[in-house]
Amino acid sequence: MLTFYFAPGSSSMAVHIALHEIGTPFDARPMSFARRELRTPEFLAINPEGKVPTLLIDGRRLTEVAAILFYLAKRFPAASLLPENDLEAEAQAISWMSFIAATLHPARTMGIDHVMKVWTLADQRLGDREWALGRYSIADIHLFRLYWRLANSLKPAPGTFPNLSAHHQRMMERPAVRRTCEIEAAIGYELPA
Repeated sequence: MLTFYFAPGSSSMAVHIALHEIGTPFDARPMSFARRELRTPEFLAINPEGKVPTLLIDGRRLTEVAAILFYLAKRFPAASLLPENDLEAEAQAISWMSFIAATLHPARTMGIDHVMKVWTLADQRLGDREWALGRYSIADIHLFRLYWRLANSLKPAPGTFPNLSAHHQRMMERPAVRRTCEIEAAIGYELPA
């Protein structure tokens, strides 16, 4: 049994998309930043860090976007979210997710100049490839979620990040992405600053 704690629009969106891509049943537990639900004793007993995403796997806790995405891709290989039996492709997926978590995610706290610099690097890194690993994967899901937030908050001028914009459009065409966005928008976004 999978129990998924998430806050709409937050980093947990990537895991939400992956769960919809896989198509496995899960118990969705939306959390509210505004109501401080991530700080309640009940949730802190589940995840003492008070963060989402948190995935309970038969009651056992797994946290951090990259780890949960990797777990889901490996546990549900039929979804083809990670190339099978390709060590280099797996390493490239981890490289992308490390870059996303360590470079892109914290950029918003370092000023607009830094944001533009690191997203320009991401745009160059993606290049004109359709997908980050050459085929759709968990790396694309992770990249999409952060670019989705950037595009909706910063609203970069057309042509600023052409490769990422094209990737974003391809992602928005995926049924799992559309479904996740619809569900989360209906709950309501309360993104922290």
